[in-house]
Amino acid sequence: MTEQPPLDTATTDTVPPPEPPAARPPRGFRRDRRYKTLGGVCAGLGRHCDMDPVIFRIGLSVLSVTGGVGLIFYGFAWLFVPYDDEDESEFRKLLTGRVDGPGLAAIVTALVGCGVFLSMLNNGGALTFAVVLALLLAGAGYWSRARRTADPDPVAAQAVADAPPEAQAPPVARGPSWWRDPIVKDGTHVGGTGYLWGPPGAEERPPQQGRWGGPVAARPAAPPQPRGPRGIGGLTFLGALIAGGIGTGVTWDERTLSASLQTGLACALAVFGLGIAVSAFRGRTGVGSILLAVITAGLLTASAALPGNISTDWARTNWSPARAADVKERYGMGSGVGTLDLSEVSVADGKSVATRVDVGAGKARIVLPADETVRLRATVGVGDIRLPGDSSRDVDVRPDQKQTVTLVPPGKPKGADDAAIELRVEVGLGQVEVDRAA
Repeated sequence: MTEQPPLDTATTDTVPPPEPPAARPPRGFRRDRRYKTLGGVCAGLGRHCDMDPVIFRIGLSVLSVTGGVGLIFYGFAWLFVPYDDEDESEFRKLLTGRVDGPGLAAIVTALVGCGVFLSMLNNGGALTFAVVLALLLAGAGYWSRARRTADPDPVAAQAVADAPPEAQAPPVARGPSWWRDPIVKDGTHVGGTGYLWGPPGAEERPPQQGRWGGPVAARPAAPPQPRGPRGIGGLTFLGALIAGGIGTGVTWDERTLSASLQTGLACALAVFGLGIAVSAFRGRTGVGSILLAVITAGLLTASAALPGNISTDWARTNWSPARAADVKERYGMGSGVGTLDLSEVSVADGKSVATRVDVGAGKARIVLPADETVRLRATVGVGDIRLPGDSSRDVDVRPDQKQTVTLVPPGKPKGADDAAIELRVEVGLGQVEVDRAA
């Protein structure tokens, strides 16, 4: 027999161990389906930046009412960013002919935001505030994402997840209990009754004995739970109140009512936003702070819609020109009661006088000459117009009231084209009252 040479174990081919699967690269910003409220944009931003999504919801809500930027961003993000478990966005679905509700809602949201933005182009203060708030949100998101620690190794995490659970000792009963007493075969109960919560008088039973006759050791008290983050909602509200009062007080005597209110409300809203942002990292705020921030944003939008000529001081002013040459081209005041007395004005035949009265908020009272024809153009933003001959005492308050009439004195009829006085009265918020001198 021929002897076979021994196998050379050194030259035996060995199969290399399989390489672990490559970790899937982390995705960028995606919408979150699990915690979405509308389109999942704010929830996705919160997960992407490691922040509370409520911060983005409040910020985009404020940006929506102060310039429409929030609606524009939300609508386009809803349209072009897919969900975290999908690869197709709503825009891609629309291109393939799949028209559904979310895609149409995203388009409507973006269009409404564009409309609000175009309507606020003349309001530089609101747009400046929107830009500052957008930069603050972007900066907070970038800082939060940069401070986040590195994600753990996915291979190690999978190995820990696949490892069998650690063996633990079975629980040990802490002494006999009345509801653990055995039940014999005939159904009778040895010991106390079998009620789960105990029969009447169970608390009067003698103390339980341990295994060796001694008393059962008292159960150790649970360690005190650490206190949660301290609430800062009260401090945020107090700071917003102080900031709003300071901002309004500093500009009260120098600027109009609308500008002064916008300054104070913008300061208060900035404090609310800062408090909500700080609460994401230290402390916490409740629903009340969020609700107050939304109310403050609504008041800021309403103050921006006030007429720009309303002053902060209420005054009573009388203008009484003695002749036609003394009549000025314009009479105006911010807030109060302005009276233009034209009873002494006499216009020569073939001549005419034109003047104008502007009142921001309050009452514009006009006294016409007894024997002159007047062509009146009255405009009231919100309020009432009363002309000579109105016997009703009711005040009809309506928005955007306009009247153009020719007032001819009694006993002296004239044509519509030979008015001696051309009068234009504009009141932003209040009343126009026209009387004729006796």
